[in-house]
Amino acid sequence: MSTADALLPAPPRPRAARLAGETLTLDPARPLHLAPLDGGLTAAVVSIAWLRARGDAARAALEARHLTDDEAERAAGLRRPERRYEWLAGRLAVKHGVLAHGRRHGHRTGRTRDIRVGAVAHGLRAGRPVVNAPVDVGLSHSGDFAVAVCGPRPVGVDLEHERRMPPLLAGMLTAGDHRVAAHADPDRRRLATMPLPLRWACKEAVLKHYGFGLRVDPREVALHTWHQDHGFTWRPGPGLLCHAPSAGDTRPHGWARRIDGYFLALVWT
Repeated sequence: MSTADALLPAPPRPRAARLAGETLTLDPARPLHLAPLDGGLTAAVVSIAWLRARGDAARAALEARHLTDDEAERAAGLRRPERRYEWLAGRLAVKHGVLAHGRRHGHRTGRTRDIRVGAVAHGLRAGRPVVNAPVDVGLSHSGDFAVAVCGPRPVGVDLEHERRMPPLLAGMLTAGDHRVAAHADPDRRRLATMPLPLRWACKEAVLKHYGFGLRVDPREVALHTWHQDHGFTWRPGPGLLCHAPSAGDTRPHGWARRIDGYFLALVWT
């Protein structure tokens, strides 16, 4: 099997949607992993480590097979090798995720080159990924992986690798822990046990769900509870409500947990 063929998924088999931690794996030796998730979501994981290990010739073959002409031109303009592998992994994750989501829900599908991955060009939502298909997408890179999640409505995803948080960021993430730890509600108390990288992932996933990313201060997302089933709740601050008034009316679903040494958070409507 050629390197380019390695990123072609096996024929889909019907599976019941489950929580991400029960179906999603982060294996650096596995080039592509597709998983159906709860909420009608579909996830695709591409191993940046696998791409890196195969070198420039394999990367060029994958680009020729899976990228549109415009995407190939963009890739050629990325001078740092690490950035080029990361960028390619993200595009492959989105393209395969969109096609897998279409197959799962009975939509017409095509080739990866038929899926054009772009981004919002201007405004507060600049950089939010978009595709030429009737699906919303979210994308995150960290360490050895790119993760894309597709769904029928807006979705936010953030992946974080294990790292030491800078003191200022750690202070922001732990503010109020003493009150949370003493709370009568066990799901409020459990929030105090959430690892700091996972708290950051939750905040960023919420902001990505609305398309803002870190253009809105993450302190505008106040984490509220973390449940045994890994669901989490949060409250919007006034700055977030100013840009996304709907955040005060309908709260999206949140889910967060550690998977294979990484920290993953999903937010979907």
